[in-house]
Amino acid sequence: MSEDRVLLTQEGLKRLEDELQELRTSRRVEVAEAIHEAQELGIAQIDGQYEDAKNQQAFLEGRIREIELLLEGAEVIDEDAAHHSMDVRIGSNVTVELKGGVQQTFQLVGPAEANPGAGRISHESPVGQALLGRKQNDRVKVSAPGGNTMMTIVEVS
Repeated sequence: MSEDRVLLTQEGLKRLEDELQELRTSRRVEVAEAIHEAQELGIAQIDGQYEDAKNQQAFLEGRIREIELLLEGAEVIDEDAAHHSMDVRIGSNVTVELKGGVQQTFQLVGPAEANPGAGRISHESPVGQALLGRKQNDRVKVSAPGGNTMMTIVEVS
């Protein structure tokens, strides 16, 4: 296992590639135009706008490099195998039942794609770690900073 590997779904890989393309093309042009416009304003107004435009450029280039590094180490998750597995794997969709009968469904993904609000949790998170390798109907204890939680796996797909 390489330290540099970045687990991504096919959708996550495409999303990063699209973002990188957008940043390299239209966003770079927009920032270059903002720098040029700030330079043409003259000394009185240049400082604030020029500094802002240069900060945008630094952020943009940093994000481009971040995405390039993610893509260099990208390893696409075999979601098909995960969806046909009986046990929870990276790429699996998991429905759990929490205390009070509340059900929650999410997909286990790599940390680069984690977005709990969108139902995508990292396999490195406390919940993800507790679920990996478990099967339907297993009761799982999750130890998290907010305390321990019990959940039952209702479905793995």
